[in-house]
Amino acid sequence: MAAPKAAARAAVERHADELIQLSERLHADPETAWEEHRAAAAVPELLDRNGFAVTSKYLGLDTAFHASFGSGPQRIALCAEYDALPGLGHACGHNLIAASSVGAALGLATVADDLGITVEVYGTPAEEGGGGKIELLERGAFAGVDLAMMVHPAPVDVAEARPFAVSHSKISYTGKSAHAAAYPEAGINAADAFTVAQVAIGLLRQQLPASARVHGIVTHAGDAPNAIPEHASGRWYVRAETLAELSELEPRVMRAFEAGALATGCELSVEPESKPYAEFRADETALAAYRANALELGREFAPDGTASRMNRASTDMGNVSQVVPAIHPYIGIGSLPAINHQREFAAHCVGGTAERALLDGAIALAWTGMDYTARTFRTP
Repeated sequence: MAAPKAAARAAVERHADELIQLSERLHADPETAWEEHRAAAAVPELLDRNGFAVTSKYLGLDTAFHASFGSGPQRIALCAEYDALPGLGHACGHNLIAASSVGAALGLATVADDLGITVEVYGTPAEEGGGGKIELLERGAFAGVDLAMMVHPAPVDVAEARPFAVSHSKISYTGKSAHAAAYPEAGINAADAFTVAQVAIGLLRQQLPASARVHGIVTHAGDAPNAIPEHASGRWYVRAETLAELSELEPRVMRAFEAGALATGCELSVEPESKPYAEFRADETALAAYRANALELGREFAPDGTASRMNRASTDMGNVSQVVPAIHPYIGIGSLPAINHQREFAAHCVGGTAERALLDGAIALAWTGMDYTARTFRTP
C-alpha cells in the first residue's frame, strides 16, 4: 500500500490551503444545530470541484448533504460535522471535523478506482443535541456502507471513542402568575418547581452509578421580580454507559421533575429533543489501522487521564456505529489547559497546531480506509 498511501497523502497536502481555508471559514461563521445553511453549502464545494457527485438537502434535511466518488464495491464513508455551540462558537472544533473529512475523501478519491472503493462524505447536521445522524439513519443513510469514520478535535490524541449513551429533553413547567407582593398566595411558581427538581436530582446522584451523568440548564424562569413566574423551561441531559442502562436511569431522573410539579402544583411537560444517542461500538480492525497510521504520522496517544476524557463525550456517531463498522478517534490540537466546550478551546481550533491536526487527521483517515479495505475484503 506504500504507493497508494503516498498518492493519498500527496492529494491531501496538495489541497492543504483550501482545507485550512474551509476550516477557518466555518470557524469565523458559526451556525448552531439545524441552522447550518452556509456551512452545508461551503463544505461540499471543494468536493464538487474535484469530481464528487454532491446531493444537497440530503434525504429531506435542509442542512445535510451527501457526496460520492468512484464506483467500487467497497464503500468508505467520512462524516462531516459543522454545527457550533450556542454562545461558544466552534468550541468543539467541528470546523476541523468537516475539513478533515473532506481532506480524507480527496485523498481516497485519488486511489479509489485502483482499490475498488466508493468514497462517500455525509454532511451530518445537529450533532450538538439535535441527533442529525439519527435522522439520516432513519431515512436510509449509511445503508450498505462498509466503514464510517471521522476524527474529532480534543486536547490530546486518543484513538478509541467510548462515548456514553445520552437522552436530551426539554423540561417545561406551567404555573400561574400573580403579583409577588400583593397576591403571593394566588400564584403557582414555575421557577420553584425547577428548584425542587434540581435538589432532588442532586440527592439522586448519590445513588447513581459512577459513570452516570445528569446535567442541564434552566433557560427561562420568569420575566419580572414582582411577578410570580408562570412558565419555566430548561434543557436536561441524562447519560449512561449504554442505551439499556439509560432506559433504567432516565425514569428515576424524570421522577425528580415530577416531584417539582407535585410540590408546587405546576403542570410538567417533557419533550425529547432527539432520539437517544447510543454508546459507541468501535470496529477493532479499523481502530488498529488508525492507531498505526497516526503513529506513522508522528502523532502520540495520551495516557489515561483528565486530558484524555473527551473520548467519553456522547455523539450521535454512536448510533451509526451500531449499524455499520465505525471509528471516531480524537486528535489533539495542543489546547491545554483549555478543553472542549470552552471559549479558549475554540480559539485553538484555528492556527498552526490545529492545521497540523486537520491534515494529519485527513491523511490518517484516508490511510485507514485503504488498510481496512485491504484487510477486510482482500485475501492475503
